[in-house]
Amino acid sequence: MEYRKIPKTSIEVSPICLGTMTFGTPVSVDDSVNLTRYAMERGINFIDTANMYEGYARHLGSAGGVAEECIGKAVAGRRGEVVIATKVGASVGDTPLDRGLKREAIEHNLTKSLKRMNTDYVDIYYAHLFDKQTSAIELASAMNDEIDKGRIRQWAISNYSGAQLMELLDVCDTNSLKRPVMCQPALSLLNLDALGDIMYACLREEIAVAPYRILQSGLLTGKYLKSQTAPKGSRKAEHPSWVPDMSAEQEAKLEAVRKFCEKGDVPMTTHAIRFVLDQPSVVSAIVGVKSKAQVAFAVDCVE
Repeated sequence: MEYRKIPKTSIEVSPICLGTMTFGTPVSVDDSVNLTRYAMERGINFIDTANMYEGYARHLGSAGGVAEECIGKAVAGRRGEVVIATKVGASVGDTPLDRGLKREAIEHNLTKSLKRMNTDYVDIYYAHLFDKQTSAIELASAMNDEIDKGRIRQWAISNYSGAQLMELLDVCDTNSLKRPVMCQPALSLLNLDALGDIMYACLREEIAVAPYRILQSGLLTGKYLKSQTAPKGSRKAEHPSWVPDMSAEQEAKLEAVRKFCEKGDVPMTTHAIRFVLDQPSVVSAIVGVKSKAQVAFAVDCVE
């Protein structure tokens, strides 16, 4: 597997990034550890998580942390072999320190994330979502301080608009602060919104992109056929709220993708992954998995 370099850094990542949102439930701790180690054996060196991830048990304001603990166990003794990205900003409790991107919240939650993963540093630390209560200068200064402390190597953003990113970059440049080096938007064949805004800004500013929800919650696997019961063990069967109902427009798009793939004799999932990886500035595509077979399939798409 050929790794891709994050611009303006020394970090190289695999084109497939291991998504861990299901770690804890339905993927047990032991299975999560084994799955992560298998992914590493197959050449995946990039792991994406967040302080809020705990699988299907997640609800607004719950403590999270389960996925990070799984990763800590999986990479024990092999920390230097992987690039770990985690996030801060989503609600993980009831106190002011448990949400948002204030300096104190970043310091507090990073400390907890490092402890859960049993590591001294995070490679990529994301601002999980835009926080209108926190100024750009406070966010950038806090992230730069953590870089100076050695607790993070680089910082990044997720779920930002192009305008929000450009404001942040202007603040960084004006105040001689290190810029975010990566962006994580939602992007798939059924959701192209990021191409016209945030990803254009990333291309212009040489910021790496690592999209999530690239299979549109499983819709682009072809397993959820209209008027048929969701297959046993699928996300829609286990946790229906994680697979939103399709609009008529999305149904038409999905049918067009299905016909295109049938004509070219290419699995829909393969086409969906390759489409994302072919976009400018994309260095890695986040693939959420529950089995070794899914890891192997994703890797085969890029080998």
